[in-house]
Amino acid sequence: MSEVLDAAGPRLRKLRRERGMTLADIAELTGVSESTLSRLESGRRRPSLELLLPLARAYDVPLDDLVGAPRTGDPRIHLKPVNRFGMVFIPLSRRPGGIQAFKMIIPASESRREPTPQTHEGFEWLYVLNGRLQLLLGERDLTLGPGEAAEFDSTLPHWLGNAGTGPVELLILFGPSGARTHLRATPGPPPDPAPR
Repeated sequence: MSEVLDAAGPRLRKLRRERGMTLADIAELTGVSESTLSRLESGRRRPSLELLLPLARAYDVPLDDLVGAPRTGDPRIHLKPVNRFGMVFIPLSRRPGGIQAFKMIIPASESRREPTPQTHEGFEWLYVLNGRLQLLLGERDLTLGPGEAAEFDSTLPHWLGNAGTGPVELLILFGPSGARTHLRATPGPPPDPAPR
């Protein structure tokens, strides 16, 4: 894992240069300071998910590509993709009876799939990694982009589709009925922004 993270710095520099952008340009897009970006690119700062997610959005690349993660993931885990309803589900957890995690890919298609809302017991959380997701939720028709999330009781009729021209990648969690997310944050005022 450390080798994957260590490779992120040169990849970040290469992506920025390929796009003809400065550290100041990326700092403005992401809210990450120029000094932090410089340390990331030079390898003097280890990347974290909090830093890599806005950078992946700014460069419009999947997080896996940003860090150069192997396509197969951890070789000790044998993930078997499941094709269902024209979508690909890649299981990320094996916890029986608890929350199940999947990476889901909805390919681009020349013809739009006819929405067929479904219901089932449980609760769902989803986070869009790449592409544009159409979420029909009861009477609501939502379009979510990279970095946007939704949570809902899955007894409400729902349907997921592709609202863009490229594939949609998302993380999705299925939980038992009554399960809700628990967000933890440190209370208090935000830190002062670094001087420019």
